[in-house]
Amino acid sequence: MPSLNNVLFFQAVLGVLANMFLFFFYTFTILCQRLRLTDLISCQMTSIHIVLILTGGNMWLADIFESLNIENDFKCKATFYISRVMRGLSICLTCLLSVFQAVTISPSTSLLAKFKLTIRKYMTYAVFYIWSFNLSFSSILIFHVGAFTNASETNQMKVTRSCSLFPMNYITRVLILTVTTSRDVFLVVVMVTTSAYMVMILFRHHRQCKHLHSLNHLRVSPEKRATQTILLLVVVFVIMYWVDFIISSTAVLLWKYHPVILTVQKFVVNVYPTITPLVQISSDNRIINMLTNLWSKCHLVF
Repeated sequence: MPSLNNVLFFQAVLGVLANMFLFFFYTFTILCQRLRLTDLISCQMTSIHIVLILTGGNMWLADIFESLNIENDFKCKATFYISRVMRGLSICLTCLLSVFQAVTISPSTSLLAKFKLTIRKYMTYAVFYIWSFNLSFSSILIFHVGAFTNASETNQMKVTRSCSLFPMNYITRVLILTVTTSRDVFLVVVMVTTSAYMVMILFRHHRQCKHLHSLNHLRVSPEKRATQTILLLVVVFVIMYWVDFIISSTAVLLWKYHPVILTVQKFVVNVYPTITPLVQISSDNRIINMLTNLWSKCHLVF
């Protein structure tokens, strides 16, 4: 599968570079300009997506460990644990960001308006609990993953070149799958609901502006651009997340991972963390203005 591996490599490089650009931009903005809670969350998400790409998609962290004198069992446990933690943090922080945005743009007459000050006050605590929950919940998987050995090949499910899942009883598998499914379903439902609410508000605002100011000549208004951004991110996240979840759940229940399916899953895992920074870069006016100014200066110099 050389062609598939080339696609994965290109996807990973693009995702890492785009997320690194956003990470440095948000870090500079947080340190040197007015602090926005959305920038704080987005900065965490970019760093999480970088690690997610390096571990969950291509398992590059395991390749880095190859050059170090670390036993295979430890590096497999560390890589798998970090990948699962980053996956959980990604969906939790995406949901938190969606809720925060919905409360922030809600009109003063809505029920959510009274939570504007509350959510700003407790945002830091929410982020702390999200990190604590995912770090502790994923720790149970450390005991069920390790280095692949040919001695008991039939009892292990190989998930990478050198790592595999150890046998676990059916009750444990169903319990882990139930808890994970419940968490994911709840977060996705909240995310879709808040995103639909934001789209409704932005669409209503766009219609009012169009009626009051006769903005028929504008091809794409700021409200329409924000609506399209929200819809794109939510649709991509929901589709790719559940494709990944179905593949993982089926493999765990049947205790079988086909190499081609594993490669497809690697691609699916990387789609959202790769597309998200590209959409944010193209929709954030601060980044667009900064890149425009840099291009103008470079054009004058050369």
